Amino acid sequence: MDKRQLRDQIKSRLLVMEPDAVQDKSRRICDFVEKTEAFQKASVILAYLAIPREADLSRVMLYAWQQGKVVAAPRVDWEQRHMLAVEIHSMDTAFSIEVSGLRNPLRGRPVPVEDIDLILTPGLAFDDQGGRLGRGGGYYDRFLSSKGLRATLYGIGFSEQMVASVPMEPHDRYMDILITDEGNRECIRHGGE
Repeated sequence: MDKRQLRDQIKSRLLVMEPDAVQDKSRRICDFVEKTEAFQKASVILAYLAIPREADLSRVMLYAWQQGKVVAAPRVDWEQRHMLAVEIHSMDTAFSIEVSGLRNPLRGRPVPVEDIDLILTPGLAFDDQGGRLGRGGGYYDRFLSSKGLRATLYGIGFSEQMVASVPMEPHDRYMDILITDEGNRECIRHGGE
């Protein structure tokens, strides 16, 4: 199955998820993230701002602020096809809302990639090797290949987003750990870094 077919398949699975199920599964994912060693030790976390039918990490972010951690969110520059991590201080930060539902922070101090300890990475599909299929824009792929990036990479998704195999390119980054509503999976990495 190619990337386009896999994206279509997973999007169909997500479309039938009830809002209550999304909320319940998101809560379980947040519980699992908060209990991990990498989260507990992290000083700086990059967490995505969920779009519809994506695991909502708001609770993780609130907990991180309570623990005195720096929380960054991705800011996408659509013209330059570039993503930047910017520090946010609340869920009430000023955002632009894109057609896809993506909340893009309008301001925030840029966070150097080498300062980030943990990245909570969204995706459409994941496999047990840590393979990740994004939505097709390549923003995370480019960001995850940034020079100096040393962060632990968590792939975050619902159990419905797990597949047998994700088609991977040589430049794609494998996740270190996958966290779904069913728990944590340490990845069996094949060839990626």
